[in-house]
Amino acid sequence: MSGVCRKKEFKKGLDECESRRRRGENSVSLRKAKREEGLAKRRNLTESNIPETEVPCMNGESPSKKTYTVKDLSSLRLGLQSSDISIVVESTRGIRKILSVESNPPVEDVLAANVLPMLISFLGREESNELQFEAAWALTNIASTDRTNVVVENGAIPPLIQLLTHKNAEIREQCAWCLGNIAGDCFGFRDIILQNNGLQGLLLNICEPASISMLRNATWALSNFCRGKPQPALEIVQPAIPVLAQLLLNTDQETVIDACWALSYLSDGEDDRIQAVVNTGIVRHLTTLLASSSSAIVTPTLRTLGNIVTGNDVQTQSVIDADIWEHSINLLHHNKKAIRKETCWMLSNIAAGTKPQINALMNAPGVIPAAIQQLTSGEWEVRKEACWIISNITTGGTFPHVQQLIDYGCVKPVCDLLDVSDSKVIIVALDAIEAIMNKGAQNGVNFSVMIDEADGIEKIEKLQEHENSEVYEKAVSILEEFFAAEEDEDENFAPQAPENSTSFTFGVSQQPQTFAF
Repeated sequence: MSGVCRKKEFKKGLDECESRRRRGENSVSLRKAKREEGLAKRRNLTESNIPETEVPCMNGESPSKKTYTVKDLSSLRLGLQSSDISIVVESTRGIRKILSVESNPPVEDVLAANVLPMLISFLGREESNELQFEAAWALTNIASTDRTNVVVENGAIPPLIQLLTHKNAEIREQCAWCLGNIAGDCFGFRDIILQNNGLQGLLLNICEPASISMLRNATWALSNFCRGKPQPALEIVQPAIPVLAQLLLNTDQETVIDACWALSYLSDGEDDRIQAVVNTGIVRHLTTLLASSSSAIVTPTLRTLGNIVTGNDVQTQSVIDADIWEHSINLLHHNKKAIRKETCWMLSNIAAGTKPQINALMNAPGVIPAAIQQLTSGEWEVRKEACWIISNITTGGTFPHVQQLIDYGCVKPVCDLLDVSDSKVIIVALDAIEAIMNKGAQNGVNFSVMIDEADGIEKIEKLQEHENSEVYEKAVSILEEFFAAEEDEDENFAPQAPENSTSFTFGVSQQPQTFAF
């Protein structure tokens, strides 16, 4: 069987579509885990909430320290219509400050004041960089809430994109931040930005950042440009891939984290997406990042490598060649459940590779015993993924691989999964048991006693009453093929139906009958 065909048969549930679904679930889980490191949307805090050194200033001037509240909205709206540009700037700044409070910004009050169209129009007021900057900041904060749609519907995207090439760096950065919030809201808004060539201007600011703050914000925005399902067309986002690969070499940890997340989004999909990432030559460096003490770096890095090994055999091999085993053991013992789960998921896809790839996995010092430990005592989500490792090895590997797994003690924890409530996991465990018995039978070895001692036969018998038809049919098939009781039948003890009788009798020897005429 060819490598490609075997992939389709064994990788992550014997079905490529099922495999893609499982990667989607992992993506959601891992993105939720990232909430402590950074959200899909971010709001600019007001000066009272951030260090003075981080307060953006235009032309070296300090912004006004006046405090504004919702009660000032009416007067601020009037100020926006003033013919005095300084009053317009201060009024815009006041609205921005109202929107910059740390929690529960009064977005609805600001929208009800009908100032949004004016804020967007100020993006084009070239006579005042200060006004453009304050307007972009206010829009950023609105776009950080659940009212992003009104910013888009009022036509903010084109002028924001245009300002990505403004001569003033603070304006460029603020617009990148706002576009990142918009792209992070939904794939539809993300695609509008990409279709309006927003990526090109963003990449210019990443390749030649005016400051570390610019680099961080632009890289974060880029991760949102790459994020979401359905994914953006590869031909549109492909120019970002080599840039992201270079960002992984940056010394700034925050930049590396967001670059890793962007690559994880881009590599999640078909082989052409994976190959675009592999072609950058960054796979080996990705594996070195797994040694980071920061789970914020390890999580998206592991996700990206996990995506790569879902590809074809050559793409999977690129991760193996990058010494993935060196880090796998530590990751399987990581204190974060999500990382151990993702590591098992990655290893299960390597286990769905070619026999030499399975052999490399089996020979990696300590990796399989650590995976079986997770199968035995890990959290439920981790055990499920570890089961896939065993199932894929037993199904696609050789008899020596199966024997090695048995020697490591895989039988009992696999049998223990036969009475869980998750039908899919039961089927994966049954696949493993069936493969173990098959490989044994093909090599003259009967593993039935071992399965029985692990209470496997009893549990499989109970599965004949399972409500899931696939589980029931699988259990019946395994029992009939490997565990059916051998019944020695003596032809002399065949059921008999004596003459003139309507019932059969058993245990009566058949003797030739004589008839008298």
